[in-house]
Amino acid sequence: MPDVTVYSSNMCSTCEMVKQFLVLRGVEFTEKNVSVDADGRAELIALGYDATPVTVIGDQVLEGFDTGEIDTALQTL
Repeated sequence: MPDVTVYSSNMCSTCEMVKQFLVLRGVEFTEKNVSVDADGRAELIALGYDATPVTVIGDQVLEGFDTGEIDTALQTL
């Protein structure tokens, strides 16, 4: 199972696109909604980000929604 985490927030349409993209590819992931998850928010900040979506795939941290970047990162797992 891939080590994939999606940091999302309420009312983030791009976050929904990332999650749907992963679901369509059959990728299991952990979602951390930083709007309600204080620990997840602290993790996101520790990664150096304050906006969502941020997707961590293995040791790669991706900001935003770029299907090419996500597919490339998934191949390295």
